[in-house]
Amino acid sequence: MAENGGFEDPSAEVLAAAAATFGLLASSARLHLMWALAQGESDVTHLADRVGGALPAVSQHLAKLKLAGLVSSRREGRRQVYYIDDPDIVAVVRVLVGQLTARSQPASALVRQLHGARV
Repeated sequence: MAENGGFEDPSAEVLAAAAATFGLLASSARLHLMWALAQGESDVTHLADRVGGALPAVSQHLAKLKLAGLVSSRREGRRQVYYIDDPDIVAVVRVLVGQLTARSQPASALVRQLHGARV
């Protein structure tokens, strides 16, 4: 076995599952929903308002994410409340979106944000 920094290569099944998950998150609408849910649970109406999507489209995206096991839901009266119950998925979404957001900001805005000062 070749030296690979102490990490064993994942199985073909694990790689296929990871590719499927990243494929679902390749949709900006679904990634926005995951970002919103990483901040806390919500129902479909509030999610549609937050991400600016039509209610039926948001429902379909949530159904796909739920089928893939990325989000879960529970019924509260008439409402279906969605949430992410996997802290690792929350961490991946927060790190990825946070890093890309930081990279997209001009350096001066980033300095202000980090130091709380006005440049």
